[in-house]
Amino acid sequence: MEVFCSPTSLSWTHFISPSLHIPQSFSVGETNRFRVFCGAALSLKANQMTVSVTGATGFIGKRLVQRLHADNHNVRVLTRSKSKAELIFPVKEFPRIIIADEAGWKDCIEGSNAVVNLAGMPISTRWSPEIKTEIKQSRIRVTSKVVDLINSSPQGVRPTVLVSATAIGYYGTSETRVFDENSPSGNDYLAEVCREWEATALNVNKDVRLALIRIGVVLGKDGGALAKMIPLFMMFAGGPLGSGRQWFSWIHLEDIVNLIYEALSNPSYKGVINGTAPNPVRLAEMCDHLGSVMGRPSWLPVPDFALRAVLGEGASVVLEGQRVLPAKAKELGFPYKYPYVKDALKSILS
Repeated sequence: MEVFCSPTSLSWTHFISPSLHIPQSFSVGETNRFRVFCGAALSLKANQMTVSVTGATGFIGKRLVQRLHADNHNVRVLTRSKSKAELIFPVKEFPRIIIADEAGWKDCIEGSNAVVNLAGMPISTRWSPEIKTEIKQSRIRVTSKVVDLINSSPQGVRPTVLVSATAIGYYGTSETRVFDENSPSGNDYLAEVCREWEATALNVNKDVRLALIRIGVVLGKDGGALAKMIPLFMMFAGGPLGSGRQWFSWIHLEDIVNLIYEALSNPSYKGVINGTAPNPVRLAEMCDHLGSVMGRPSWLPVPDFALRAVLGEGASVVLEGQRVLPAKAKELGFPYKYPYVKDALKSILS
């Protein structure tokens, strides 16, 4: 449990509420334990952060929270499902994490140094009109709430940084064009979602440094696109989706977490930053590398009509792509651990 302390007093009145998950190792009666914690807090390094995170139970969010916790930062998980978050971040393994349902978000955001906003319904599903509405509204609703809570925080406890996710869908799709942070937005459904998502984040107080991370296809073993592709290869049926000529702008999970982590503390990280690796590939090449790393053939393409039968309009996410370059991250000198897709796949599947 986090408390505010000074050399002469211990004030915690405003930070205990039923909506907060308080580690069981602390109890109101154990005053000596609080004194030890407070004394330790006073001696911690000056650059320790307190970070509130939405979307913390998702593919990227889980790894980010693990990284922040391992580096001894204070993490506040802002969730709509406290029970799910408690299963993912059990108190024995994550003793310093506070888990708050929506009623507790205000108390968590006030006093945080930074907020990371990753929440949103997954798009890799069959799109009905209702699902399309929820894909957009889930992003705008949470982003709007986070921005409102930051803006209404008293100046002394207002976060100074907001790192807010968006996506490379902002650019629309093309087999021939190259996109960077200065490229205009596309005119399809996902571009519309991203424009409104980003516009909502841009309402944050101008004294708050805002980094908008346009995230590409994130590669990791336990989620994202790769988790859906690996079973196909295990059945010897892996191959390109559709023509295979569509561009695949990817990033390794570890690199996107590192990019967000850097954006939290580095004042140069502001405005739009593409969260992609510097070497996008066409999907056929991606599938060739995946088959090679797994020792499986990559010869049986999945036809367009089969994907559209399963995903409907949502098939456009994989049947169409865009070649996105991370010009801003390269300009900032961000050190990619996995700039090439073959090395990324080897690290994930080794």
